[in-house]
Amino acid sequence: MLISPQTLAQIKASVKEKLLFGNEPSPELTAILLVYFVQGILGLARLAVSFFLKDELALSPAEVSALMGIAALPWIVKPLFGFISDGLPIFGYRRRPYIVLSGILGALAWVSMATVVQTGWAATAVMLVSSLSVAVSDVIVDSLVVERARQESQSEAGSLQSLCWGASALGGLITAYLSGSLLEQFNTQTVFLITATFPLIVSAVAWLIDEEKVRDRRPGLTKVKQQIGQLKTAISQKAIWLPTAFLFIWQATPSSDSAFFFFTTNELGFQPEFLGRVRLVTSLASLLGIWLFQRFFKTINFRTMFAWTTVLSALLGMTSLLLVTHANRAIGIDDAWFSIGDSLILTVMGQIAYMPVLVLAARLCPSGVEATLFALLMSVTNLAGLSSYELGALLTHWLGVTETNFENLWLLVVITNVSTLLPLPFLNWLPGSHDDNNGGGRAIAPDEPSNPVFQDNSQPVESLQV
Repeated sequence: MLISPQTLAQIKASVKEKLLFGNEPSPELTAILLVYFVQGILGLARLAVSFFLKDELALSPAEVSALMGIAALPWIVKPLFGFISDGLPIFGYRRRPYIVLSGILGALAWVSMATVVQTGWAATAVMLVSSLSVAVSDVIVDSLVVERARQESQSEAGSLQSLCWGASALGGLITAYLSGSLLEQFNTQTVFLITATFPLIVSAVAWLIDEEKVRDRRPGLTKVKQQIGQLKTAISQKAIWLPTAFLFIWQATPSSDSAFFFFTTNELGFQPEFLGRVRLVTSLASLLGIWLFQRFFKTINFRTMFAWTTVLSALLGMTSLLLVTHANRAIGIDDAWFSIGDSLILTVMGQIAYMPVLVLAARLCPSGVEATLFALLMSVTNLAGLSSYELGALLTHWLGVTETNFENLWLLVVITNVSTLLPLPFLNWLPGSHDDNNGGGRAIAPDEPSNPVFQDNSQPVESLQV
């Protein structure tokens, strides 16, 4: 039975409104969403990396936390990649070749993890390369998305952002359970080799990008100089640097994620397959958090949103103390069930809390320098994320928490959660409403937050893809 043109048009309209949040479908949009989908699907190796560092390289919780922070370095210099792609086209193109190279680089990094990495320093170097590959492709698709985001109306603002988040979360959802079950069947090296195939998808979709060949490099170099000048002007504005400083403080509080991973595996005895189930639950929770933000919270002013999410995240994060002290057993709740429920609630809250960061960063960007300033603002939050891991490493070491000694883990959890309240006195640095700023930008594609198995402070940072 043939479908009538009217029915086909209705199906297309429904797909556009329901699945694409009102965004017009195109080959380029497909490429953008696939890049974010791959970022999510790279989570297949996340548990493998954690067990590889803990068991095969015999690193301590503090060392793992410090290593994770170092692996974030490429995300801190993201604007540099934007300048390079603008000013140094390859074979006359500023986007396609860089996306192709980033995919190849990512594949080589994962192959290296599977074959030659035998020390902590080698693992750090290879994870830097892996992060570099994802950061470069992320910068390129950001520049593509900003062109589309400029056309969004006030009512549509954030729709493309949520769509990109959804694509990333879907990738994470597909591989969530597999990340653990594969470790039950294969060694970490095999998982790394499987993961190495996914960055090649990024290289393949580069050809879907609509880009004209640049005949003269000089306009690109001129554009870079103009962007630098515009950045200097933008960041000198109080309406931009004050909210940026708030975001840095909000993201820089210490994390106990690495110590918690050691606790759940060494103390509680959670196996990879079960941790894969937890990742599946948190991936679903991440999608739920995105939907809740899109449906109910995206119009709430920034100060109110950050105040409530910060306080609630700190309070809910304290529930981890029940697991650390085994108090959950006293009230008849099994460790596994408590962990799943706790992770679900914290992930939903963390996702809702982080979405305003992206919307705020996008709205701070003046017209003409949106993508570059957005990348700079995200670099600041990534620098804060690095600070969070390194401060967590120092606290973990200072409190004597090791792979076998978790006596002071409860104190680490208390300190990390209480510290999340530190930004509250600086709420007045944020705009009072969505329109109370000097920026003219619209919502831009997100940088993916990590979803640790047990997130103690519900402050996602960009995925390190490790």
